[in-house]
Amino acid sequence: MPKDKVLTAPGATIGIPQSQRHYGMDWLRIAAFGLLIVYHVAMVFAPWAWVIKTSHSYPQLIAPMALLTPWRLPLLFAVSGYASRKLFDRAGDAPAFAHSRAVRLLVPLAFGMAAVVPVEMWVRVLETGYPHGYLRFWAVDYWRAGSFYGREFPSWEHLWFVAYLAAYSLLLAGALAWRGPAVLAGLARIADWLTRGWRLLWVPVAALVTLRLGLLFVVPERQGLVSDWGGHSQYLPLFLFGFALAGAPQLWRAIARMWKAALGVTAVAGMVVVAIEVAFPGTAVPPHALMALDRAARVTMAWGMILALFHVAENWWNRDHPWRKPLAEAVFPFYIVHHPAIVLIAWYSLPLELDPFAEFALLLGGTIAICLAVWAVGRRIGWLRPLIGLRPVARRPRSATEAASIPGVP
Repeated sequence: MPKDKVLTAPGATIGIPQSQRHYGMDWLRIAAFGLLIVYHVAMVFAPWAWVIKTSHSYPQLIAPMALLTPWRLPLLFAVSGYASRKLFDRAGDAPAFAHSRAVRLLVPLAFGMAAVVPVEMWVRVLETGYPHGYLRFWAVDYWRAGSFYGREFPSWEHLWFVAYLAAYSLLLAGALAWRGPAVLAGLARIADWLTRGWRLLWVPVAALVTLRLGLLFVVPERQGLVSDWGGHSQYLPLFLFGFALAGAPQLWRAIARMWKAALGVTAVAGMVVVAIEVAFPGTAVPPHALMALDRAARVTMAWGMILALFHVAENWWNRDHPWRKPLAEAVFPFYIVHHPAIVLIAWYSLPLELDPFAEFALLLGGTIAICLAVWAVGRRIGWLRPLIGLRPVARRPRSATEAASIPGVP
């Protein structure tokens, strides 16, 4: 299929031109990943378990972080689904889409697990008594399977998001290669059906809550590509919603109709989430009924925030700016590097027993500085670009004179 054509489903209302970029979704992605970095820095101080902690926890963080937790990752999967549809339209067919996703996701994932995650895993084993330096750890002890100093190897740590996104993208590519027109037509029909009345607000909530609660006491809540069925039950449908939205502009009109109601629902659900978190802080486990209510409120809050933030992106952020392009490019390298940067800085700074505000500023400023350095250097080195999630540098087209001087070029 020619690259300048858009594959549209039979019955789809409007085909989105490949050249039409939604700047608002770019800004939403930038903001979501920026918020993720701040969130992970705050986890060092919050009263929940994390990779590395201060000697004191701060209960004041429970409410603001409880209001972020339910929707930050679902939003990223929905935005990634939207971007995937644009990439599919640009690729022209399913095999090309699968190849592009494999290169852009699996290559950085492999590099991250080989060169970035080891830093974090080294700190993890240091916490439990590992006696050797980083070079010995990386050369000898990192490349193992099973338990080592109380930690499980191998691990992709925070890069689980990349692994999940790659799996969803390749599964979708397989479905599109098998029955592409039928898949796109089915998504278009669902999109049309959701635009009627208030279905876009309540139907996804009902479906996602049913899936979440149906699995809550059946499978464990833990990350893992073949074990996190509770997570997949939420993230995959949201990824597919984003993919459908990019090919169904009528959904934007439905979002514009009900975004205020979605924000109201989000506020109510958020109050439930905060109340339960405050009543059962840290590792305290609520009774089953309250746990089910908490998970239902989290799912509801996530969907409401996605609709509200998509409306913001469409109506107020859908404009370009000179900073958009470099920031959008920097997002993926920042994501790959930020987690181990936080852990490493915390490991060396916590013994100093700094004031919590100074510690937070050091962690956030140091993390951003490391991320900026990796992005600024990596983007200038051709072979390093794909490893940190950047597109390869496009080759400069040869002039007609240059081409004519090369044997074998017509």
